[in-house]
Amino acid sequence: MKEPDYLHSTREERELFVTEEFRCKADCDLCGACQFLRGRPAEEVYAAYIEGACSFQEATRQWNLSLMQSRRQA
Repeated sequence: MKEPDYLHSTREERELFVTEEFRCKADCDLCGACQFLRGRPAEEVYAAYIEGACSFQEATRQWNLSLMQSRRQA
């Protein structure tokens, strides 16, 4: 499923997309969503997208940047 455009969708549509995209598929070896989120709720990681402040891709870029920065500090 393609993510709803943040400019032309409702908050509920964006939240449903994030919830469905990152729901547990009970196959950790093939999925990887939990590893990507580092134990954080998808709704928290994608809050800016859900609220309509940025695109899904931008929220993903921001998350990746924060992960890279935390690795450098470790």
